[in-house]
Amino acid sequence: MSTGRVIEITGESPVGFEDAIEQAIGRAAITVRRMQSAWVKEQRVSIVDGAISTYQVNLLVTFVLEE
Repeated sequence: MSTGRVIEITGESPVGFEDAIEQAIGRAAITVRRMQSAWVKEQRVSIVDGAISTYQVNLLVTFVLEE
């Protein structure tokens, strides 16, 4: 039997939501082992002078605890 844990992380990108997700997962993978899935909890954009400047996502990431 395995036990999982869920953490919330945030990623940002000037390119788009998909890039923000990849940035967040890539950074988390440096310190979090055994990640299994991620759920996009929230998406936001920052607007400057009427144009989108930053895409931001909040993710819930599930990983399995080491036995």
